Amino acid sequence: MTGSNMKPRRGAILNCLLLAAAAVSASSTAPLAQEVMSASQPNGLAALILEVEENNPEIQAAAHRLEAARAMIPQARTLPDPTLNFSYEDMDVDETMYGVSQEFPFPGKLKLKGEMASREAEGMEQEYLAVRLGVVARLKEACYELLLARESAAIIGRNQQLLVQFSEAAEAGYAVGRMAQADVFRAQAEVSRSLARLATVRQQQQSIAAELARLLNRQPTAPVEVAGGLRPTPVRRNLAELLALIDQAPMLRARGKAVERSNAALALAQREYLPDFEIGLQGVHDEPMGDDGYQLMLNVTVPLYFANKQRHGVREALAAREGAAGDLQAMHQELAMRVRDEAAQIERAGKLIDLLGKAIIPQARLTLDSARSGYAVGRVDFLTLLNSLFTLQENELELQMESAEHEKARARLEEIIGEEP
Repeated sequence: MTGSNMKPRRGAILNCLLLAAAAVSASSTAPLAQEVMSASQPNGLAALILEVEENNPEIQAAAHRLEAARAMIPQARTLPDPTLNFSYEDMDVDETMYGVSQEFPFPGKLKLKGEMASREAEGMEQEYLAVRLGVVARLKEACYELLLARESAAIIGRNQQLLVQFSEAAEAGYAVGRMAQADVFRAQAEVSRSLARLATVRQQQQSIAAELARLLNRQPTAPVEVAGGLRPTPVRRNLAELLALIDQAPMLRARGKAVERSNAALALAQREYLPDFEIGLQGVHDEPMGDDGYQLMLNVTVPLYFANKQRHGVREALAAREGAAGDLQAMHQELAMRVRDEAAQIERAGKLIDLLGKAIIPQARLTLDSARSGYAVGRVDFLTLLNSLFTLQENELELQMESAEHEKARARLEEIIGEEP
């Protein structure tokens, strides 16, 4: 009597699990098709890069800063505005005076100011390139993470179907007394665990899709499609060649332009010991006599307070130059460390990808096939069968993860050196 009551109960449990699996599988594909895979026109990675370069707010802001810096160059090279003056004196003798005056910095000062503005604009251009490369790198990383989540969901979904088959086989074996009841419960528990894992991957897909929409400046619910799969791309250059390319890195070149600007600022500070000039021409009209004349004026600034002003200005400029040089050296060391780290990650991921794809996963598949055959004839217990399935699943997930890490490290290398590594 007890056994006859247990069978309907086990069947009901299994039916519930199958319905839940179908629901999660549908929710992990249909809504994702709306949010990630249902754009009217397929977008490859190249199309997404063009879109992010055109629409990303960070890139646009950097472009506006560059435009503003370039607009400063002609301003810095231009003389100060002239001064017009007019005066009328109503006394015993009415007199009208009118004229113009122009300030002239000491020769060389305007040139140095223009050079400072030019170096500032050139540095801003390198910062713009660095921002663009950084945003593109983050876009690529998000795309690879989305592909990883999608491939992981596919692997877990396939293995979930195998678990359902194992559960059905265990229940059939228990019905005829060949299998233990514990095998049935263990199979049903693992089906539930796979449902939970699929839900987690589903949430990751939604989060990554939202991040992609943010980078592309789309609405949070706008669809973003990433076509293709995770296929590691070989790195063409060795570590020595990658390190040699650091000098052309936009982040480093921006620091170099800051040093050049500091050199011009130091030269300008040293010229502040020299006086500036103001030349004025003024006309005079005497009303009673009807006489006209003119006055020529020359004003010269005297750096009288050089001990407290110009001398400390030179010290300030010198300290700023040394600080910029220190920033340049620190950035070079940081980029060299990052290049070594990313190259090491690519090398590690490449070795694991090769090992997993050519040896570990094929062996795990053979092990699973052998365990399934052995379980069907009673030579292998259910725990061994489950372990062989989970070993294969974890190896397949690790292969996809290492493929994603390989491509993400490659994207970060491209961000540093400014070109394909």
